[in-house]
Amino acid sequence: MNENIGNVISKAREIYQTYVYEEKEAIDVTVEDITSSIEHTNLKATATSEDIKTLCNEAKKHKFRSVCIHPSYIPIAKDFLGESLVKVVTVIGFPLGMNTSLIKSKETENAISMGADEIDMVINQGKLKDGAYDNVFFDIHKVVKTAGSIPVKVIIEACNLSNEEKIVACLIAEAAGAKFVKTSTGFAKHGATLEDVALMRYTVSNSIKVKAAGGIRDLETAKKMIANGADLLGTSSGVKILQGLSVDGTY
Repeated sequence: MNENIGNVISKAREIYQTYVYEEKEAIDVTVEDITSSIEHTNLKATATSEDIKTLCNEAKKHKFRSVCIHPSYIPIAKDFLGESLVKVVTVIGFPLGMNTSLIKSKETENAISMGADEIDMVINQGKLKDGAYDNVFFDIHKVVKTAGSIPVKVIIEACNLSNEEKIVACLIAEAAGAKFVKTSTGFAKHGATLEDVALMRYTVSNSIKVKAAGGIRDLETAKKMIANGADLLGTSSGVKILQGLSVDGTY
């Protein structure tokens, strides 16, 4: 067993036995905090080039942190965003995470060659549930190594995991060199919850950031996510959130 995995199992057991969730109030969270944390997202299978241009235009207008899109639209986004400070984030092994590590690595290489600024990869949940932690570590580490200086976020799809599995997944992601852990793809039974965000924040060190994604569709929820540990918010509803509106949908 990888020495890192031995440490992960020991630490995960300790966290699982001692952690107690307490929701924090969003008293000090400002609109500016929300704006700078939003990863404006369109990962629909039916997204068109015009949809991506609209997404980028909204991100520039509202000064969102980034856009999150499928790899095939990276060139359009990079061209449309030009010299703006908006980052281009793309997804790897999306949405199921069941590709081989080699395929994920090649996807990452290709995405970066097209200009991706950050990589959001999906963990292999089946291997995690099998207890094949060395395999999960290798899968993440291979993408991290391929990405080099490009930050990698690891999507654990928290809604499919037990609390103990969430803890283990986050610790493995950190040990493998990821810079972020992310709650959800937005394509499973539900997205981010306050409980999951708080647990993930508690689990990883301060050098790792937490991205809440999926189901963030109103201002109050966005504020609560940040108050309870989210550094980034993955949402397709950023504009409506800033307008104080609530949005129906899945992402």
